[in-house]
Amino acid sequence: MDILLIGSGGREHALAWKLAQSARCNKLYCAPGNAGIEEQAQCAPIEVHEIDKIVSFVKEKNIDFVIVGPETPLVDGMADPFLAQGIPVFGPDKKAAQLEGSKGFMKDLCAKYDIPSAKYGRFKILDDAQKFIEETGAPIVVKTDGLAAGKGVIICETTDQAVEAARGMLEDAMFGDAGTEIIIEEFLEGEEVSFFALADGKTVLPLASAQDHKRVGDGDTGLNTGGMGAYSPAHFMTAEMEKQIIEDLIEPTIAGMTAEGCPFTGVLFAGLMVKDGKAKLLEYNVRFGDPECQSLMMRLEGDLVDILYAAAQGRLEEIKDQVTWSDNAAMCVVMASNGYPESYEKNTPIRGLDEANAVDEAYVFHAGTKRDENGGIVSFGGRVLGVTAKGKTIAQAQKRAYEAVDKIDWPKGFCRHDIGWRAL
Repeated sequence: MDILLIGSGGREHALAWKLAQSARCNKLYCAPGNAGIEEQAQCAPIEVHEIDKIVSFVKEKNIDFVIVGPETPLVDGMADPFLAQGIPVFGPDKKAAQLEGSKGFMKDLCAKYDIPSAKYGRFKILDDAQKFIEETGAPIVVKTDGLAAGKGVIICETTDQAVEAARGMLEDAMFGDAGTEIIIEEFLEGEEVSFFALADGKTVLPLASAQDHKRVGDGDTGLNTGGMGAYSPAHFMTAEMEKQIIEDLIEPTIAGMTAEGCPFTGVLFAGLMVKDGKAKLLEYNVRFGDPECQSLMMRLEGDLVDILYAAAQGRLEEIKDQVTWSDNAAMCVVMASNGYPESYEKNTPIRGLDEANAVDEAYVFHAGTKRDENGGIVSFGGRVLGVTAKGKTIAQAQKRAYEAVDKIDWPKGFCRHDIGWRAL
């Protein structure tokens, strides 16, 4: 098959790396891609929001299968024109992508179908939000309803902080249109974990767990980010807990979406809070996580093209036995530009990538990279590299990942040095 992968981040490089290993993959394109993805795919200079241009490209190249990586184009309806034309696409349509695009939609679905989650309220008027905050008490969580590039969730230690957060979203438009409606939730205590599953509208195919590190600094300090590293599987995941997640959360969600007239096809990424061995839902994402995807692709055994194509065609039941996972652990350490997640310099040179890739069971996935006029690799984003390694244990995977990090010559970049600390 000729395949188009849409996106330009570390998640997309991990997917491209795995897709290119498939015997089913004749030609792999990526729009827009990055400097690392060029090793596996032919990159096309089309941005992810240019839906009409992407549709034209698919027709021009006679693409057989489209895979959408990021959430924003899915929420904007990227999958819909392909579905209308009978072109297989991996990713939910616009209606189903509301699971991530609207936190209010997701919370209402949980309430209707008894999916364990935090108590909540939906608000467009500050006075109503303030009353709910004062009645609920702190700590409390204030969220934008819409997508806010991973920044629209504020955990508030006091009710005054929560009222200010609500005012900032509703009246000061600190997150633009994403915050014209807000969700306010009780604060859930426990340990966070991510769980991934595929769905084809009717069948659920569980994948694996991972745990990421959102804070920018060692010891989970500093500002929240898009993710500074992740490892898989999560250290405390058990078969019993996985069963509870699938039966209490994932399966009722897929059944509920179908009942609501918006069957879900794609990957469901559940952000969970676990306490006393029981998981509650924090949020759903409708794409693979980044940096979780890098660790997952390192561990996945089986043909990714076959697996995603079966999901797109409603045939997950047929290929369940083809999805197996390495018993080994994998870890991704994100290298970011100095200053991230605030302002940072672009176009800084990066060397030593070949030496890093030569480390046993290690591979460097690119996120925010491009080539300069001389063909060298330079930074082009906040999160720039995902240095990923596999090992028999989490400790061995960590050792190899940081050994590869040490091979990279990038004075303008940094990373956390404690990814996986909860497990170790």
